[in-house]
Amino acid sequence: MTRSVSILGSTGSIGRQTLEVARACGIAVKALTANRDTARLEAQCREFQPELVVLMDRAAAADLAVRLADTETRVAGGMEGLIEAATLLSADTVVTAVVGSVGLRPTLAAIQAGKRIALANKETLVCAGELVMDEAQRWGAEVVPVDSEHSAIFQSLQGCRDRGEVKRLILTASGGPFWGKSRAELERVTPADALKHPNWSMGAKVTIDSATMMNKGLELIEAMRLYRLPPEKILVVVHRESILHSAVEYGDNAVIAQLGAPDMRLPIEYALTWPERGPAVAKPLDLFACGKLTFFPPDEENFPCLTLARGAAERGGTATAVLNGANEAAVARFLAGEIGFLDIPRQVERALGRVPAGPADSLEAIFAADEAARACVMEG
Repeated sequence: MTRSVSILGSTGSIGRQTLEVARACGIAVKALTANRDTARLEAQCREFQPELVVLMDRAAAADLAVRLADTETRVAGGMEGLIEAATLLSADTVVTAVVGSVGLRPTLAAIQAGKRIALANKETLVCAGELVMDEAQRWGAEVVPVDSEHSAIFQSLQGCRDRGEVKRLILTASGGPFWGKSRAELERVTPADALKHPNWSMGAKVTIDSATMMNKGLELIEAMRLYRLPPEKILVVVHRESILHSAVEYGDNAVIAQLGAPDMRLPIEYALTWPERGPAVAKPLDLFACGKLTFFPPDEENFPCLTLARGAAERGGTATAVLNGANEAAVARFLAGEIGFLDIPRQVERALGRVPAGPADSLEAIFAADEAARACVMEG
C-alpha cells in the first residue's frame, strides 16, 4: 500500500481527485507538478506541504517560488524538475496524471527508480508500451492502472492464477456525447458540444477523445501492453450507463466484471492502496437506481478512430506513436476551432499513411515518430 506519493499533473482532473484520495487515506504528498497553473498549485502546496513542487513553464516556476518563499517547499522547473519529482526518494508511488507524451520520460525514470506507477497517462503505454513494460519487469516496478476501464480489468484479474485462463478482455465505452448521431450531424458539431460528456468529468483532451472514440482505441493499445494480449483478444462494447467499467471473460465463459458509480476516485484509490482496499471515498453504487444496463457494438463507420487505433496496434512499432501524436495535434486544432470534428480521424489517417513506422526500440525513435506525425497534422 502507498504511504507517500508524487503526483505528476496535480492541477488536472485526475490530479485533484488524487489529492482528495490522499487526504482521505492519510497518504503523504511529497511532490506536486503542473504545467503553469500557479494559483491552484500554490493552494495545493499550502495544504499538503510537499517537499518539491515543479512547473514545466519556467516563468511560472519563478513566480511560484516567490509565492512560496514563506514555506519549506522547494520549487523547480522544466523536464528535469518533472523527472526529479518522479524519482524523489521519499515517495514510494508516482501518479502519472499529466496529459500527452510528456509523461513518457518521467514515467520511465520512476520505473527505473523502482517506484509503483499509478498510471493515468495513456500515451506512455500507447507510444512506448513494450519498452515501458520491459523496463518495469527489469527494475521490479509495479504498474497499476488508474483508468477506470483498466482498473476494472486489473480488479477482475485478481483471482486469475494463469493468464492462459483468459479468453478475452471486455473494454466498455460510454459512446461519448454523440452516440447515435449520423455522419452529417457529426460534421456540424462544435468543441463546446464535444466537451459535454454524459457521465464523466474529465479534462478537455480526454473528453474529446471520448467523443471521437479514440479514447477507446488508445485503451485497446494500453490493454495489449499492460496484459500482454493481442488485439483480437480485446472486445470493445458500448455501455452507455458507465456502471460496468470493464470485464474479463475466462476460458470457461465465466465473465468477471467490476461495477461502480462513475467516480474516478475509486480506481485512483485502488491504484494507491492495492492489494488492500482503503476507506470509502467514491460515491456508492445504488443498484436500485441504476435502471437498465445496455450493451452495443461500437459504430466504427461514424467513429473511425477505433478502427485506426486497432490498425496501428496490429502494425506495431512506432505506428502507435504516430497515431497518438497525430491525434494530440488534431484534437488541439479542433479545440482551437481550426478544423472540424470529423477532420480529427481524417488527419490521423493521413499521418498514419504518410509517416513510416519502424521499430519502437528507443525513446529517440518514438519521439521522432511522434514529431513527424504532429508536423503532418499541422501541415494539413
